Amino acid sequence: MVNMIVNDLEKITTVDKANMLDGLARFPEQIKESLAIAKATERFNFIKVDNVIISGMGASAISGDILASLFRDKLDVPLFVNREYDLPKWVNKDTLVICISYSGNTIETLSSFKNASQKKCKIICISTGGKLQDLAEKRDVPFVKIPAGIQPRAATAYLLFPSMIFLKKIGLIKTAIETDIDEAITVTQEFVTMNTKTAPEDNNLANQLAKKIFSTIPQIYGWGIYTPIAVRWRHQFNENSKVIARSDLVPECNHNDIVGWSANPEISKQFSCVLFRDKDEESIDITTRLNFMRDLFRNTAGNVIEISPKGKSQLAKMMYLMCLGDFTSCYLAVLRGIDPSPVDIITELKKRLADK
Repeated sequence: MVNMIVNDLEKITTVDKANMLDGLARFPEQIKESLAIAKATERFNFIKVDNVIISGMGASAISGDILASLFRDKLDVPLFVNREYDLPKWVNKDTLVICISYSGNTIETLSSFKNASQKKCKIICISTGGKLQDLAEKRDVPFVKIPAGIQPRAATAYLLFPSMIFLKKIGLIKTAIETDIDEAITVTQEFVTMNTKTAPEDNNLANQLAKKIFSTIPQIYGWGIYTPIAVRWRHQFNENSKVIARSDLVPECNHNDIVGWSANPEISKQFSCVLFRDKDEESIDITTRLNFMRDLFRNTAGNVIEISPKGKSQLAKMMYLMCLGDFTSCYLAVLRGIDPSPVDIITELKKRLADK
């Protein structure tokens, strides 16, 4: 039954009613569109920036995490990702706050925008419109409008790449990024071709991974530049597949998490452990840790899955693994017979917050 559902295009279409897979397949095109949007944006007259805050939730915040991880050893100023209603006390007029909300109506982001405005921060807003656009226009704050009509978690390129280009335009990113972006487009386009819903299963890694993970709890381990990608996988399993998922960080998890795996066999067999591997990025210590975890999980978990990226640049490799998680989560939703697009419980919470 599992094989029939995921391989049958008609049944995939029946389950994926809002065409989430088709939306995800547009990721390379979204990058190109994002570059055009960023290029058309007027130059920002920000003379002095001492630190950067990216304020958002969900896919918007993950975009910030990716930037913080990717440019950790390249930015001369701190980059902080804010997932709160307010901002840290230390922000001031020399803080650049990039407020990102796909809908433009994310409560936490709107609140942090107001806080940034009160503190006289330098602000850029990225959204499809909503209340964030209204606030930006009233306060004469730069507003960057992105295409509407898709699920925010399928619009990551629109949230990530303009922010990256703006950091470059402002002069905070001093290294060349154009070649890496071009490679990210090429690598993700090749990925989409191999993993689209019409691709043969033999070449479709996302399809294969979904089958391995099916009926287990996914546990994803990130490290280095892949830390935010592990979190993204968890979020996509949560929202698209509608399953409980966990993510953790190496080496931190080696100081706590592995003890649980060593003495909890009746529970650990319910998990599929996903380890990101990259021989070009792994230090000797990280390789030793990941190998140790792999061996531990082989004796304790239901599945152990090691995944390596494709590409040469860090950006391309991160985008490849992100796309792989996105597609895998949708195929897992199809296996479960659940439409990946609706997130009814989040809608219910937002209604309750609005009614309070």
